[in-house]
Amino acid sequence: MRGITLEDLISLGADVLLCNTYHLHLQPGEDTVEAAGGLHKFIGWDKPILTDSGGFQVFSLETLRTMKEHGVEFRSHIDGSPRFLGPEEAMKIQHKLGADIIMCFDECPPSTAPRAKQIEAVDRTLRWAKECKRQHEHLCEERMKDRKGTKVSKGTKGTEVERMTLVPLVPLVPLVPSLFAVVQGGLERDLRIRCAEELIAIGFDGYAVGGLAVGETEAEMYDILDVVCPILPADKPRYLMGVGRISQHREAVKRGIDMFDCVLPMREARHGKLTLSDGSVIDIRNKEFRTDHTVIDADSPSPLSRTHLKSYLSHLFHAKERAAETIACMQNMGVTLRAMRELRIEIEGAL
Repeated sequence: MRGITLEDLISLGADVLLCNTYHLHLQPGEDTVEAAGGLHKFIGWDKPILTDSGGFQVFSLETLRTMKEHGVEFRSHIDGSPRFLGPEEAMKIQHKLGADIIMCFDECPPSTAPRAKQIEAVDRTLRWAKECKRQHEHLCEERMKDRKGTKVSKGTKGTEVERMTLVPLVPLVPLVPSLFAVVQGGLERDLRIRCAEELIAIGFDGYAVGGLAVGETEAEMYDILDVVCPILPADKPRYLMGVGRISQHREAVKRGIDMFDCVLPMREARHGKLTLSDGSVIDIRNKEFRTDHTVIDADSPSPLSRTHLKSYLSHLFHAKERAAETIACMQNMGVTLRAMRELRIEIEGAL
């Protein structure tokens, strides 16, 4: 969320914040975050937090990683130090970060990867999902023990009286986080079905669809959602990972998706590409906007866009002023979040 504050996000109606396990593991480190009282306290966010497993980032380091049976050896992109991330490590790191929703460690190949590669990825994803759940349940049990405290004995006229001393709760850190699994399988319909059914048999608090929006067409993505969504439990959240265009959100919601995450609205904003309230997209860096003295977006959820002129924002980008990113990011995030609220209202009105 470069360029904007958490207070800005809340003003736009954000309900959940995604924090990146891979980057937090490298710096400042999960031990530092845990010592601060968890992510909520560390960053000052009192709403739900979701952490990803770090798998997507690790598998993106093609020249810096080595696949192993129980995880991935890789080198930090920051200092080159050797690291290892697998199901056990992903669970321990996310528990220390103190998120409300945590993700299983999975293998995420490109959606267009060959079938043989997708089979390997599904096999690993399923094995790792079982291990993630086992580690998660163990860590939850340990957390419950820590929260309840220890038994203290003292003698009273020859008899032993036990009393429970309650350890004060760490503010905002969830007692037991929800664990979501990730359905993989690329564009292979049978592999997607197999992965979804076997994950459901293991049992998780929510289910994500991963490995999409990474090379396939929109039609191919929707085809996979048409296959997977009817299988997933209706009473558990369904999360489509890495999809950020509003038009894609609408189509995915029609198919039963509840949650999304994506860097796209913010990334495009930082490069001057704005999504306006009427659905149009402009590049504010284009020459025509240097002398366009109309407001950026009169109907924007962001007060900055209702106040500032297109010509001013164009100037800020060309002058490489950091305020340009702030105004643009507020615009794109505000429009995206409002679109999701409007979808929710439509659904509620149809019930």
